[in-house]
Amino acid sequence: MKQPLLKISEVSSFLHVHPITVYKWARKGKIPYLKINGLIRFDKSEIREWKDKKKIKYFEFAECLPKFDLSLEKYDIMLLKGRSALSKKFKRWNYGIGTIYIRKTKGGKERWCIDYRDENGERVRKVVKSAQSREEALLELQSDIRENFEKKHSLNQKKSKTKFNEFAVQYLENYVKVNNLAWKRVKTCLKNLCEFMGDCYLQDIYPLVIEKYKLKRLNEGIKPATVNRELSVLKRAFNIAIDWKMADENPVRNVRFLRQPEPKERILTEDEEERLLEASTEHLKPIIIAALQTGMRKAEVANLRWDKVDMRSKEIEVVRTKSGKKRIIPINEDLYEELKLLREKNGDGEFVFQYVDPKTGEKKHLKYFRRSFETACRRAKISGFTFHDLRHTFASRLVRSGVDLITIKDLLGHYSVKTTERYTHSNQEQKKKAVELLSTETDGKKGEKVVNLSPICHTEDKRKFEKPLIPLLSSRWAVSSVGRAQRSQR
Repeated sequence: MKQPLLKISEVSSFLHVHPITVYKWARKGKIPYLKINGLIRFDKSEIREWKDKKKIKYFEFAECLPKFDLSLEKYDIMLLKGRSALSKKFKRWNYGIGTIYIRKTKGGKERWCIDYRDENGERVRKVVKSAQSREEALLELQSDIRENFEKKHSLNQKKSKTKFNEFAVQYLENYVKVNNLAWKRVKTCLKNLCEFMGDCYLQDIYPLVIEKYKLKRLNEGIKPATVNRELSVLKRAFNIAIDWKMADENPVRNVRFLRQPEPKERILTEDEEERLLEASTEHLKPIIIAALQTGMRKAEVANLRWDKVDMRSKEIEVVRTKSGKKRIIPINEDLYEELKLLREKNGDGEFVFQYVDPKTGEKKHLKYFRRSFETACRRAKISGFTFHDLRHTFASRLVRSGVDLITIKDLLGHYSVKTTERYTHSNQEQKKKAVELLSTETDGKKGEKVVNLSPICHTEDKRKFEKPLIPLLSSRWAVSSVGRAQRSQR
């Protein structure tokens, strides 16, 4: 009966070489092979004859390796532990990586069994049903050890392909909603990303695909800041995909973010503040005062509860913050008076800011006030001003008052001082004072000089302050040289 033909993988295992090496040998004609229907196959007898002739020097070294085709004698000498294991009485062979033993069934038949530890360290004992000899049981033991090693180190594991829109759903539900308070903004970014690359597999998203997405968004009239925010979401999503073993690399790392202009911060002047408070409704006025005196964000102001306001210590504890860390904000006198009036007015309400429903007459939580704020700005004739600008006004006023950046960072709840440094450029008054120090006139009065910051140096009569140089030679030569210099000056 003709023996079945061997594949490249089988020959590589038999010769202890890489499959690519076998393929190169066949292509160059160094090894006998057959080409059947465009596939390379090998005759087992020809390969044995070719190996016995030792046409390559590699086999001289390969014979000492613990491979499958080694004789059982050599394998026992190399790996078998303990002379007692060779005894026929116990019929157990411990090879270090595992043990082979014989077990008798109830019918008196002998079965070859193997015993080893899997990748988790758990003991595995099983019967090798097809094994008729110890050599065949040893092959089964080696095969199982290799498979467990590949599982432990994630070798030769094919990652299942996942489309981006499928991953986006898992990422939003299992990560974003759990760890991010502002998950709705991330949801919007993921929706825009899925419209462009939703049908692409994670492995097929390259930097070129992301560059095309950037160009598409810019052509739609989207601002660079919005595009950069979406790229940040995509970058974070791929990092999580790598942690979840769904992707191998992050393509956003090789993509440059767009240049975006510095954000324009609208600072409220004192005159505009008076007009805004006059134009505000009864329920909106304390909200604006709270934002100006604490610098809290819109959601932090809207969700402020009475149990987080300590009227005795005059402190507000902000819990649900953007950074996830709570902070304590002191209450000044202006805000204290407003909170005192609200406490008397609202009574035992849960939230600080409430309103009375005109239909039912019940007090409800004042959560949304965007329209009333825009109406107040329009009545006060203040343009280009948002509610978040009240937070900028709070920080800028602290900078003008000379408060250090660390204190401002803690009050605003910033993660780093670099974020707080953006408010230092708004202090124009201090810049003007600094530049005025260099002026030679003040208030139009000529002749009156301000403090001169430049170093004092006398340039009119330098000779009075010049010291004679003393050379590093004999003292007699130095005295004579000084005398000559004085006579020449006379």
